[in-house]
Amino acid sequence: MPERDFKLPDLGEGLTDGEVVRWLVAEGDTIVLNQPIVEVETAKAVVEIPAPYAGTVTKLHAAEGETLDVGAPLLSVDTGGVGPAPDAALAEPAAVGEPGLNGFATPEADAEPEQQATLVGPGERQPVRRRRSASLSGPASPSGPASLSGPASPSGPSPSAPPGSRTPGAQAGRPRATPPVRKYAKDRGVDLALLTGTGKDGRVTHEDVDLALAGPPGDGAAAGAPAPVPAVRVPRDRAEDRIPVRGTRKQIAAAMVASKFSIPHVTEFLTVDATALMALRARLKALPAAADVKLTPLAIIAKALCAAVRQYPLMNSSWDDDAGEIVVKGWVNLGIATDTPTGLLVPNIKDADTLGILELSSELARLTALARERKAALSDLQGGTITITNVGGFGVEAGTPIINKPECAILATGLIAPRPWVVDGELAVRQLMTASVSFDHRIVDGAYAARFLAHLRDLLEDPALLAAF
Repeated sequence: MPERDFKLPDLGEGLTDGEVVRWLVAEGDTIVLNQPIVEVETAKAVVEIPAPYAGTVTKLHAAEGETLDVGAPLLSVDTGGVGPAPDAALAEPAAVGEPGLNGFATPEADAEPEQQATLVGPGERQPVRRRRSASLSGPASPSGPASLSGPASPSGPSPSAPPGSRTPGAQAGRPRATPPVRKYAKDRGVDLALLTGTGKDGRVTHEDVDLALAGPPGDGAAAGAPAPVPAVRVPRDRAEDRIPVRGTRKQIAAAMVASKFSIPHVTEFLTVDATALMALRARLKALPAAADVKLTPLAIIAKALCAAVRQYPLMNSSWDDDAGEIVVKGWVNLGIATDTPTGLLVPNIKDADTLGILELSSELARLTALARERKAALSDLQGGTITITNVGGFGVEAGTPIINKPECAILATGLIAPRPWVVDGELAVRQLMTASVSFDHRIVDGAYAARFLAHLRDLLEDPALLAAF
């Protein structure tokens, strides 16, 4: 039977693997061209993959919960010897490096296996499949680590045997203790066989030896001498838990390391009097047009940031290592660092510099909601030019954020709160905020970044100036 293997395509930005979340077809099903067949979770989003050709599904090469490398077989389809429909010119999988279905790259299906180009990396790539790790809250297998929620079985002495008590014959056979404890006891003339251990599995600890030494003067470790009875210490479970680094967390870790150790970071701070900003927010919220808008101070700050980069365009640029060039962007795709249940995601507002404050507020709410629900499209997460992160939402006053590579800068806004401030030589209570900007020192000098931050402060302290942008 003519059978074709459909391999997991590159889902964007050089992602190397994906996890099968849910199959939308089963073996034996008849599928048509572009029919959704599987949901795959990458490090950034859950993607629905369409069928590259029609036929009958003969084999699913991965179970739900398995992780496949890009280029590994995903499913096999019996096409019945029938090629793509004449009116479906885009149905045939594209060659490697060319746009395919939904922008994915797929291998030439008709090529012999040994002649097919691999999707990632040079040479032949061996498919790797990894089983999804068990949930932390699930029961542990007999050979695996104990569940965090399960009760710890007691180990060690019962409350009726005081720890450190010097009872002859308390230990059957050689007393259990680590080499350092044995040496510690020997140096002090304490016979471990006369002690009852309080450590895990009845082991004698340093504390047990010290308690034995705390007896009456000149007593030492003599058998039968009374010893002070310490408080009973209940043995505790000292098991550790290991969390596999995968999916979003793995991608975040790689991105942070790549940014921090390839970009020379510098961070500058400035205090902003946000009293006028908060007053403007109150006036805008009272407008009928803002009735259905969740207007936050971040929307006004975002508008000010877009205005500031017009005056200081290098802050809205990137470093091109291959070309040896600084690429200055003539538009602003404003990234919004978003805390999600699976980790940090940064969707960006396309052409944010063309939007008003209320429009920015609506886009902020829409994109952050999509990111938290893992419904943001890959296009929402790609193409950012400068990023803003609001640590003030967590009650934090300031931060030193890591640049979202390959961008040049990221702005962090802190908590806005009433504090004492000198105004026109008089002490007053004002709404203050700390703003900080981390920037790529290869592109921007400290003085340039300082002038940018001061200009941003001026816009926020007198937001009426934003009417000019």
